[in-house]
Amino acid sequence: MRRDVSDAKALAAAALQRAGVDAEHADTQATHLIDAELRGHPSHGLLRLPRIIARIRNGVSAPNETGTHTWVADALLQVDGQDGLGPVVGYRALDTLEQRVARTGIAAAVISRTNHLGMLAQYAERSAQHGWVAIALTTSEALVHPWGGRRALIGTNPVAAAVPALPKPFVLDMATGLISMGKVHAYAAAGRPLEPGWAVDAAGEPTTDAAAASTGAIAPFGGPKGYALGLAFELIVASLTDTALGTDVAGTLDDDRFATKGDVFILATPQPGTTERVSAYLDLLRAEKPQPGMPPVTIPGDRARSSHATRLADGIDVDDGLWEQLTHLAALPLTKGQSS
Repeated sequence: MRRDVSDAKALAAAALQRAGVDAEHADTQATHLIDAELRGHPSHGLLRLPRIIARIRNGVSAPNETGTHTWVADALLQVDGQDGLGPVVGYRALDTLEQRVARTGIAAAVISRTNHLGMLAQYAERSAQHGWVAIALTTSEALVHPWGGRRALIGTNPVAAAVPALPKPFVLDMATGLISMGKVHAYAAAGRPLEPGWAVDAAGEPTTDAAAASTGAIAPFGGPKGYALGLAFELIVASLTDTALGTDVAGTLDDDRFATKGDVFILATPQPGTTERVSAYLDLLRAEKPQPGMPPVTIPGDRARSSHATRLADGIDVDDGLWEQLTHLAALPLTKGQSS
């Protein structure tokens, strides 16, 4: 059912506050989820909220922590997320990085012990809007089978990259799995079949049954090249953050285990005048005549930006069952120590 964006955000924030999240952090987390809905990625939107709240109530997420910051080198920030909410810890780390990169020209944050960041695009895009080239990496539970393999041994390990441009930054946000497990769950909830080649079941056999795929493995995108890229990201992030690898990664798809994945943000200062040249080049690509039968040429981020504008005006589609679940969560007694 179509829902007003303001109503959806208010409901999400209320549910978080009932679980003991302070108002500022509840707003940050709710805004991040709603923004994913607006960008056309419900798999990273409100569907994630019941699990976020369950993790708080089960004591494996500390929603009012913001992370501790230690500069281990002039341009390298080590962040202990203290099991805080991903967006809360993530945006605070970016704020600190942006202050430093203005002096050093390049700076990175390596983050451990924080909960699911959600979509990476928002982090990279915000920094690009402030004038920086941005890269964001994160690891996930082992959800992807290695090329030619049958078991889930590698994370979907998404990457986001953003570059300042006019009128809006260039923004890439992609996982190295062919699809996200969130999408598998969304398809399962809707009773929709997966496309052939997207996943295998628990026995390692190809399947289009989303429910069966949820206990199996996702294919790497792009065959052996996507597998290699996803593996490289996993090794880079784990090495820089001293976090888990493969099947030892936990905490974004369960309710009761501490998060053991890692996150990396890198910001750099573009050379003077490059924003104008980048913008002209992107416009040249958009103006390219498409091949017969193909849609107009777009740039990564264009479709999400168009979706955002449309949904902001028209509302977002939220499953009735999910809406009822969120309404129930928003009506639960306040967690001990909180006030209304």
